[in-house]
Amino acid sequence: MKNSIKALCLFVVMTNLSCAQKTDNGVNTPGETTFTAELIVEGLEIPWGMVFLPDGGMLISEKSGEIILFKDGQKTTITNGPEVYNRGQGGLLDMELHPDYENTGWIYLSFASEEGEDKGGNTAIMRAKLNGNSLTSKEILYKASPNTTKGQHFGSRLEFDDQGYLYFSIGERGERDINPQDITRDCGKIYRIYDDGRIPDDNPFFNDSNAKNAIYTYGNRNPQGMAKHPETGAIWIHEHGPQGGDEINIVQKGVNYGWPVITYGINYSGTPITDLTEMEGMEQPIHYWVPSIAPSGMTFVTSDMYPAWKGNLLVGSLVFQYLERLELNGNEVTYREKLMEDIGRVRNVRQGPDGFIYVAVEGKGIYKLVPL
Repeated sequence: MKNSIKALCLFVVMTNLSCAQKTDNGVNTPGETTFTAELIVEGLEIPWGMVFLPDGGMLISEKSGEIILFKDGQKTTITNGPEVYNRGQGGLLDMELHPDYENTGWIYLSFASEEGEDKGGNTAIMRAKLNGNSLTSKEILYKASPNTTKGQHFGSRLEFDDQGYLYFSIGERGERDINPQDITRDCGKIYRIYDDGRIPDDNPFFNDSNAKNAIYTYGNRNPQGMAKHPETGAIWIHEHGPQGGDEINIVQKGVNYGWPVITYGINYSGTPITDLTEMEGMEQPIHYWVPSIAPSGMTFVTSDMYPAWKGNLLVGSLVFQYLERLELNGNEVTYREKLMEDIGRVRNVRQGPDGFIYVAVEGKGIYKLVPL
């Protein structure tokens, strides 16, 4: 592959000792792992989403709005994508395939959209089909409102569960004291819909005439990681906290995750948001980070190619520029490890159908992790 020799890098796993599980004698035992990280897709700026097609191709979304098909070592631009509102953290965001993609052909996209009466944009969910090198049959399934010119907290990740429901996240759009605790308003929520955009009648607020009926959870800040647990089928998310207090949560029907009433973080200025970290009726995270790592992208490792990592969770760090591996005992994080330190802002991580782990890094591209 072109430039493959110069792009091949060797990384040795580094351990975050402050979070490591200890043996009875107090010595950290991380279980050393080595791998090569091969840069297989070069020249990407902010690769937000990536999905793997049955024919071996990979679709990649650039925040700027470009959709790239990578196949057989070549990049092709896909035309007729959605019109995106490319501002701040908004743009073309995540992508996901229908669970029965080979029969339906549906591709799902989340993006910031100007559609609506108000100035600015907000998060939209679309499905479309790939015909040659162009998107066709485009349908908007959901559009959050109102639009705003604020540039932060669009979300947005996509994931299907085992029953075929589509979950997606929308951040609170910088309106922390208005949106996340109010079910009559979009933003700061996890949503659940059918694959065609219909709203399930067993959604928790379906019968509330004042509520946004697609809401499934609320009190969320800005979830940019979402993955289905390979054994339980539960949908896991992580979300950005403020300064400190990034969280991992398990999506549960109608649950309030507390933002901004409770948090383990503080304002970026260093002043407190609240002195509360828990409250009755609000769910505690199963894990939180202090300081914030600015998490983005998340995948469970199920591949036999990484036997020491099987069942682990991988999460990208934007601010500290590494990939984090988390060992789990049920729903408890028991061990953390830094991978690919100083590689750059890790925007996404996914396990491909070939069993390899793929890592998207801003300003570089897509890396494939090859165990030694």
